[in-house]
Amino acid sequence: MADRLKIAILGDFNFTYNAHHATNLAIEHSKNLLDIEVNTYWLRIHEAASLKPHQFANYDGLFVAPGPFENMFFVSGVLDAAIQSRVPLLITGDAYKVFIEILIAHNNLNSNNEKLISDNLSPYDSFERIDVFPVSKELEKMYNGIARVELSSSRFSLYPQLLDYLKREVLDIEGVNQFDDPDIVSLRKHVFCVASMSLPQICSTREMPHPLISSFLNFASQMDMLKEEKAG
Repeated sequence: MADRLKIAILGDFNFTYNAHHATNLAIEHSKNLLDIEVNTYWLRIHEAASLKPHQFANYDGLFVAPGPFENMFFVSGVLDAAIQSRVPLLITGDAYKVFIEILIAHNNLNSNNEKLISDNLSPYDSFERIDVFPVSKELEKMYNGIARVELSSSRFSLYPQLLDYLKREVLDIEGVNQFDDPDIVSLRKHVFCVASMSLPQICSTREMPHPLISSFLNFASQMDMLKEEKAG
């Protein structure tokens, strides 16, 4: 493995936003658990918007931080390029909705311009308690078969006709919340592309690093090892 993993954090870092500090700390927690070295690089959304998909491949992993974003106009393009890069990708918070909107556009699922995703159902400017129940074998193993209490400032509901298509053709539902909405999803035709509505970084601690973030870093580490073996 290379000396250090290079993880790009895509987001507009704000000193007053706790979830941004939590993102840095959660990566620290997981890297210590895994005993790997990680360098993180915050890329502001307007900076990341100038990168092509192949330029994201300079990083071992891409971590999409929650908002607030300075300009939502750029977020969709950045996420689209990040997905196309095939680099391990973890999306958290309100970017989850943008991720779903990209899938809708790519699959031409809204030719009639209908509303397919609800507005944010979380209380304004506060964190909401979310119970995340694992439904996939992978997440059940990661969560030891039990629900986890998470915090979130974003909660969206996908309309049934949209969710049915995505489950059939595009996504795997990894975990659902107490409202029976998919809280954690993964893109089926991607090495590692996971989107979480809740904010796993907030509930990570030094003693108990969040398993979703540890899984992301571990996967990026394994991919890095494979790249080195092929290069050698």
